[in-house]
Amino acid sequence: MIIAVIPGYNEGPRIADVVGVAAAHLPVVVVDDGSSDDTAARARASGATVIEQQPNQGKGAALRAGFRRALADGADDVLTLDADGQHDPAEIPEFLSAWAAEPRPDLVIGRRNFRAMPPIRRLSNLLGGRAFSWAVGRPIPDNQSGYRLVSRRIVEATLASDEHGFEFEVEMITTCIRLGGMIAWVPIRTIYAGEPSHIRPIAHLRSFIRIVRKARREVQHPLA
Repeated sequence: MIIAVIPGYNEGPRIADVVGVAAAHLPVVVVDDGSSDDTAARARASGATVIEQQPNQGKGAALRAGFRRALADGADDVLTLDADGQHDPAEIPEFLSAWAAEPRPDLVIGRRNFRAMPPIRRLSNLLGGRAFSWAVGRPIPDNQSGYRLVSRRIVEATLASDEHGFEFEVEMITTCIRLGGMIAWVPIRTIYAGEPSHIRPIAHLRSFIRIVRKARREVQHPLA
């Protein structure tokens, strides 16, 4: 069984649509990460199992909470997508098709079209992609896409992480590589419709530099 895990923070206006479509394909767990709006209530009304954590702890912590619940509910693998509408849940079957391929990957990542992004985000993703690809020694065309299908093996390996923010998703790729896992890619729609961003540019850059350095160390010295 595959369970969808959706972390959300103040996504009341959008969460119901995301859950409604996702639930047509998979059971859904929503982790409400300290929202001050009605995210939890709307997600629950749309058919999701909801975890409410207070205070806000960051996307990485929310994903791990969702992973633990999914595993406890019997998940063999976990699909993750964002609650803000930037991931189209109607594309879930594309991930399931990639998952059914042989040999089966450990991680399927939705690859966005950077040309469809606002200029600042496009530049950030392009430069970040080059830096991270250098760090792990292989092409990683989209290291920050949160639309993923993750094997139980990788899910379990990430539970001990202490990364609380977006860095957790970058670290997940490093973990997969370090364990010898196979990564597959699925083209996905790149959707931007003026949603508020929770990213703080300077802090984001500093954190990304740190996680790239960490990835370089772990890939070069996996047992260190």
